[in-house]
Amino acid sequence: MDLQVAKWGNSLALRIPSEVVRRLGLREGATVQAQLTVDGSLSIRPAQWNRKAFALELTHARSAMPMSEPVMEELRSGARY
Repeated sequence: MDLQVAKWGNSLALRIPSEVVRRLGLREGATVQAQLTVDGSLSIRPAQWNRKAFALELTHARSAMPMSEPVMEELRSGARY
């Protein structure tokens, strides 16, 4: 696949086709790793998942969720076995 290099501010950018973005699971703001290989080619792959960053994000999300009464007993009392 050929990609066109374009000017983006003071930098250069590659536009990634939507099919590739979808297959890699990327979205705007995602981080990728670029590596120059021994033979001079460029390898671009999604950045590895950061478990600590995800745990921190999950903690913030859970703190925003209100706790309520458990509903399992109510559901079990009305269930027919």
